[in-house]
Amino acid sequence: MCGQVGIIFGRKRRRPDERDYLREVFIRMLLHSEERGPHASGLAWLKTDGSHRIFKRPMRAHELVYEKPFQELLGQVDNETTVLMGHTRWRTRGNEFNNRNNHPIRAGIVIGTHNGTIYNADYLFRRLGLPRYAEVDSELIFRLADRFAPEGPIDQEGLKKALALCRGQMSAVLASRLDPGTITVLKGNKPLCLRIHRQHRVVLYASEAAFIDFAVDNEKGWRELEVPPMTMLTIRHADVRAIENSEFRFIPQERKGTLPEGVNA
Repeated sequence: MCGQVGIIFGRKRRRPDERDYLREVFIRMLLHSEERGPHASGLAWLKTDGSHRIFKRPMRAHELVYEKPFQELLGQVDNETTVLMGHTRWRTRGNEFNNRNNHPIRAGIVIGTHNGTIYNADYLFRRLGLPRYAEVDSELIFRLADRFAPEGPIDQEGLKKALALCRGQMSAVLASRLDPGTITVLKGNKPLCLRIHRQHRVVLYASEAAFIDFAVDNEKGWRELEVPPMTMLTIRHADVRAIENSEFRFIPQERKGTLPEGVNA
C-alpha cells in the first residue's frame, strides 16, 4: 500500500497567488497520504522543455516537506510545469535506505510513481532484457514505457501489450521527458481518484478521495472524473479538459501465490 498524489497542469498563465494555492494543495495531499506510506516520500516535476527534478528520501512526508531541497523544488513549480508528482511509500520490497527504491522513479526518459506490486517483475525483467536500476518491482512499469518511447512519445498500444504480461496490482502515473506535455494515468486494480477544476485548469489525483477533500477544503468548482478500473487516461498540458481514455489489461492478482481473478482451481 502506497500513496500517490499529484497535479496535472493545463496551459494557463497563473498568477502567483494561484500557483501558491496549488502548491499548498499538493503539500496537503502529500501529508495526508502519509498514512499509506510512512517509510519514504518524494516529489518530482516535469516542465514543457523536458527539464525535471526529483527529490525523495527515506522519511515521512511530515519530515520531507521541511527539507530545504523539497521547498526549493516546490518553489520552482511555475506556468511551464506540466505535472507535479508525489508519493508516500510503504516498503514491501527493496530497502528504503537505498534511495533508488523510492518514488518517483526515473527509468530512461520516463518518470513515474506506482501503487501496487508486480509479482512477476523479476521474470519479465529477464525475459524482456530490460535494464534494472533498483530492487523494486515498480521500476518494471517505467522500463516498459521507456522501451515503447523510442522517439519520445510513449507508444500506448505497445505499452498496453507489454502491461498485459504483468501479474499483480497497479495504478500509476507517468510521463516521458521527451514528450512532457502528455501525462499517462493507469488506473488498474488499485485505487486512484481524479478531479478536475476548469478555472484552475488542473487535474488532481490521489490514492484516496479523502486526500483531495482535505486539500481543497470545500473550494467550489472541483468535479470528479469517473474512471473505471483498467483504464488508461491520456491528459495533455495543451488542454486538460480533452481527456482520452481507453482500456488496458494485465493479470490481476491480490496476493502472491493466489490464483488471478476469474481463474478457478
